[in-house]
Amino acid sequence: MKEDPSVIVIGAGLAGSEAAWQIASSGVKVTLFEMRPKKKSPAHHSSQFAELVCSNSFGALSSDRAAGLLQEELRELQSIVIAKADQHAVPAGGALAVDRSQFSKSITHELSSHPLIKIEREECPHLPNADQITILATGPLTSQSLAEDIKEFTGEKECHFFDAASPIITGDSIDFSKAFRASRYDKGDADYVNCPMNKEEYLQFHSELIKAEQAELKDFDKESALFFEGCLPIEQLAKRGIDTMRFGPLKPIGLWDPRWGDVNDKNIRILKRAHAVVQLRQEDKAGKLWNLVGFQTNLKWGEQKRLIRMIPGLSKAEFIRFGVMHRNTFLESPKLIEPSLQFINRKTLFAAGQLTGTEGYAAAIAGGWLAGTNAALLAKGLNTITLPPSTMIGALTNFVSNSQESLRVQNKKNFQPMPANFGLLPELDNRINNKRERYKQYRDRSLGKIKQLKETFITKTSSTKTI
Repeated sequence: MKEDPSVIVIGAGLAGSEAAWQIASSGVKVTLFEMRPKKKSPAHHSSQFAELVCSNSFGALSSDRAAGLLQEELRELQSIVIAKADQHAVPAGGALAVDRSQFSKSITHELSSHPLIKIEREECPHLPNADQITILATGPLTSQSLAEDIKEFTGEKECHFFDAASPIITGDSIDFSKAFRASRYDKGDADYVNCPMNKEEYLQFHSELIKAEQAELKDFDKESALFFEGCLPIEQLAKRGIDTMRFGPLKPIGLWDPRWGDVNDKNIRILKRAHAVVQLRQEDKAGKLWNLVGFQTNLKWGEQKRLIRMIPGLSKAEFIRFGVMHRNTFLESPKLIEPSLQFINRKTLFAAGQLTGTEGYAAAIAGGWLAGTNAALLAKGLNTITLPPSTMIGALTNFVSNSQESLRVQNKKNFQPMPANFGLLPELDNRINNKRERYKQYRDRSLGKIKQLKETFITKTSSTKTI
């Protein structure tokens, strides 16, 4: 007699917990592997599921903010993790913050009590067979043995390394009365935004940068705090010498602003070069997100804001992501996974959470919801689903997958994690200049799409899946 279909979920963090619940709620058996407490993680302090390591905040509550919209989408889709976060919320101004202990205990109790969820308190050191539907939700601290197995399966040389990422700011916060568009030596289109510094501005910036306060690395980060020479933190470059940055990421060679220069005695305009130039590279097709080239950093976030706003043209910079530096495991997802979160080369294998390159608690939950939902559908012989890119979940999934939009936008040689932000969403049909009103329109469009999805999904799968 043929056994009922089942799914294996590896990792009981936010993504794995959500995935396991969605699968079981669909009537499909789940085996949930969690290596703690038998094998400890250097970051976790308990054996509870969905333990929050770095913060107790899920970000802004308001649905006209990116994090708040992501939370609201998950509420509409009946996420258990967001429901438990709401249940165990603590006062935090306009943010959703939780009592960490009660939150994790509650999720552990719910999953452990579900009749279709079998808990295995063991490490899963290898990928299961290809005929077994499996979700990888092991997060940024995947065990070494499993990480090696994943590396062999994907063919990627590295998936475990000390990560340093540059800050990302919004395009509409750049002051183009000081910044200008150009590519070095005018080769190709003017693809970069350039922020020129004169000598006095550069020396002041350098002086403040080498004195700036760095974030303290966690113990498990200190063990592997070795950096590639081509990816040194900007503050480390600055400490190597007064001109080191000018011969590195801030080199001014080949960049001229037509507004600069003098007229010689033959009435010919002679262009001058800046003492140093900070370049920004476009992160998205619409030009709403810009990455500071070569500015990977371990400075405290307040220091990053202060210093970057010293750069000409960036005095009012609005940050989508601050620079971060930590030991990390994540996949080169755009090469490997589809928008359904299935691996291209193995449809029975899914990835979810921070392992895919999304950043933030709510984003991890969203990946768990989609991977869990699709794994359950696959187990029942039904088609998997994707979410529209006009939703925050769909936009994040597109960013980390091999969707055509993602492939056009991203530099695959330097794929970096991304948090939820409105810059990932497609433009509205009618341009709205007021940012607050524009974000509200994004919200309304997104939640409308989520409700349409629920209606369609319920109609097609009413006998097998309830949202």
